[in-house]
Amino acid sequence: MNELLTISMITREALRVLENNLQFTKQVNRQYDSKYGVEGAKIGTVLNVRKPPRYVGRTGQALQVEGAVESQVQVTLNTQFGVDLQFSSQDLALSIDDFSNRFIKPAIATVANKIDNDGLAQYQNIYQSVGTPGTTPSTLLLYLQSGQKLDEAAAPHDGLRSLVLTPAMQVQIVNALTGLFHQANAISQQYMTGKMGTAIGYDWYMSQNCNTHTVGAFAGTPRVNGANQSGSSLITDGWTSGASTLNKGDVFTIADVYAVNPQSRQNTGSLQQFVVTATISDTAGAKTISISPSIIASGATQTVNAAPADNALITVVGAASTATPQGLAFHRDAFTLVCADLPLPGGVDMAARISDPQLGLSIRMVRAYDINTDNFPCRLDILYGWATLRAELACRIQG
Repeated sequence: MNELLTISMITREALRVLENNLQFTKQVNRQYDSKYGVEGAKIGTVLNVRKPPRYVGRTGQALQVEGAVESQVQVTLNTQFGVDLQFSSQDLALSIDDFSNRFIKPAIATVANKIDNDGLAQYQNIYQSVGTPGTTPSTLLLYLQSGQKLDEAAAPHDGLRSLVLTPAMQVQIVNALTGLFHQANAISQQYMTGKMGTAIGYDWYMSQNCNTHTVGAFAGTPRVNGANQSGSSLITDGWTSGASTLNKGDVFTIADVYAVNPQSRQNTGSLQQFVVTATISDTAGAKTISISPSIIASGATQTVNAAPADNALITVVGAASTATPQGLAFHRDAFTLVCADLPLPGGVDMAARISDPQLGLSIRMVRAYDINTDNFPCRLDILYGWATLRAELACRIQG
């Protein structure tokens, strides 16, 4: 006869199932800082993640000391998500496998989808982009071009690059490349699962949680309004009066403003792409757009070869109002997920919290008892926050 399942056993199984169900999340930076695991963390807790400094360097023997300026990215624990469920005393006599199939897996699938969906929404912070909005990629060239973007941004070649595609993107590329895998086991796996595995420097994954972006309803011939602008906003004009909205996540380029390699600061020959960081609507044909990256024409953090000229033409990626799924090509260090320990309450039947320091996940289950029905109502919670650490290490795949 099976022993009665304990809440610790159930919580541990819930964490195991969660880890196995995450697709995008498992490929990002999960450095488990001790600050993240502080017991009693609440929604709104802000954590600062350091980014490495950059230096210009010197030529010659004369000492030229540069300040080691470490920038920080704030990560806010802003999402407490959970699933509430109920089981009976009889259910607790099940084997852990049966209990997991009946109760845990359906609940955890909801949690995993929520975490991955929120993570993939980080696409709105990514300015590098390949593909045509509204057109599903069907050749390898576009994915190679995403690798080019990462190379030009000095992303490491260390086996930590991944691609996460929509189901439609996966179908197109697997069909296009069916005959290009030479290992028999790779071909077999491709036919059986529809997944590509590893190719062109990426580990390939499919996720139904890839977000869809809608390009703003813009019109006109937009241009830069004023020469030598710099910083995280851009003054523009030339939009059709009363008919121009740019949505957060829209991408655009500026004529003759090229990206530079962040290490060598050499012109890459590719126009610098900018992403709109806040939705803005216009009623007079002119607007000041919040952008990323900042326009910086010199120094250790240089992003462009030159500041834009007055009246330089602005080109938005994609036709107005086009809805397009967003795949992502990225290095592990482009994004991070942090997860904190929720407090264990008193005055309940049982409570348990299981943390995995290696993956930085912490999940809590609290159980009560209903004497009238002999049932155990439970709540399962996780507290987490997403952030884009280094946007230059990612590229959007427009579909």
